[in-house]
Amino acid sequence: MSLVGKKAPVFKAAAVVNGEEIVENFSLEQFIGKKHVVFFFYPMDFTFVCPTELLAFQEQLTEFEKRNTAVVGCSVDSKFSHYAWLQTPKNKGGINGVKYPLVADFSKTIAANYGVLAGDFDYSETGEFVFNGNPVAYRGLFLIDKNGNVRHQLVNDLPLGRNVEEALRMVDALQYFEENGEVCPANWTKGKDALKATKEGVANYLATH
Repeated sequence: MSLVGKKAPVFKAAAVVNGEEIVENFSLEQFIGKKHVVFFFYPMDFTFVCPTELLAFQEQLTEFEKRNTAVVGCSVDSKFSHYAWLQTPKNKGGINGVKYPLVADFSKTIAANYGVLAGDFDYSETGEFVFNGNPVAYRGLFLIDKNGNVRHQLVNDLPLGRNVEEALRMVDALQYFEENGEVCPANWTKGKDALKATKEGVANYLATH
């Protein structure tokens, strides 16, 4: 399921913000009209690849903030699990020092609505309610514009960590397009030439690169 070009699913859920404060009814709607949002899912707290990703986003948080972009993480763990992990030192597998919000999708409904839940609920042949698959989120990432629309989506399988630099590149590309009306070609990075979305524009770009 692709959400690109659609409104980002709305939710209200508990979250831990600033690494220590539990907030009820956290929502991405607070950013509409104000900021772009990088909203990403990870499978579970206290795992192996996940802390490397969350800490990598924290290391680049200043760069996202320079671009007026909020970073928000989410997993199927509880708010208490998030809080405990945030208080755990890095040398013990924790993510102490992460300041951006972590949403608690304990019901798994947010992951399901974003299409990244690694399985689904069903009924067995004997009528029992069961879950088929893995009841955690894939490593999904969604770039949401100021109007609440999804403009970029990336989903990795559980063993495959993401590239935070690529998330920054996509923010740059979207904001360049919004500000200049020019589209960003393959391997575009901030500071490089873009091109006009016309036959002449493409021809001129290809002729000079």
